[in-house]
Parts: sequence; structure tokens; C-alpha cells
Amino acid sequence: MKSKGAIYTQKQKNILSRLGENIKLARLRRELSVRSLAERAGIAVSTMTNIEKGSPSVSLGSYLQVLSILRLEEDILLIGNNDPIGRQIQDAGLIIKKRAPKKGITKSPIDHVIDKGSSEAPEFI
Repeated sequence: MKSKGAIYTQKQKNILSRLGENIKLARLRRELSVRSLAERAGIAVSTMTNIEKGSPSVSLGSYLQVLSILRLEEDILLIGNNDPIGRQIQDAGLIIKKRAPKKGITKSPIDHVIDKGSSEAPEFI
């Protein structure tokens, strides 16, 4: 039985469409034709057209080839750079769990780092 492929939400389709539009605008600013950019990227003209339409069927590698020709390939590195949800999840996992104190007085981890001015100056030999 043949698979039907991935199903994309409207939001995902809109994102890909905007990406395609941005690539097209970058191409036009550089005064390159679709054919010329496709040849430089080593892809078919139809693939280049699909990229500018934001087609999800085009491989990420083809998108990267086109971005490289436009000298925008490092923009891909910005993906995930600003990750507020991931940071919240990470920070939630970093919370120190409270437990019963050990015998004697123990300092919190932060007290070991903060010098309250009561310690002596270090001696150098």
C-alpha cells in the first residue's frame, strides 16, 4: 500500500510559502533569472520554481543549495537559536530538588560561591 505522505498544517504551508517568497525576493534583488539560479545551484528549473512556491516536496538540500548561491546559507543556522519553549523546559529540569538537610549546617550551593566579605584573603606562596 502506497503511503500518502506527510500532511501539513495551514501554518506550516504559510511558513514554507513565506520562505519561498523570501528566496524569490533575494533572487530578484540580485537580478538573477530562475534558470540562471537553478543552473548555478545544480537543480532543475522546475525544482527552483517549486522552491519559490514553498513546496514541501523539495528537499532541504535543494533549499540549501539555492541559499548558498544567494549567500544566505548561514541563515539556516538561526533556526532554533531563539527557543523560549526549549529554554523553559531546560530551566524546569535544572531546579534543584529540595531534600532534608544533612547533619550539621550545610550551605546552599550559592553560598559556596558568594563571598560575603568574611573570608580571609588568599595567601600566595
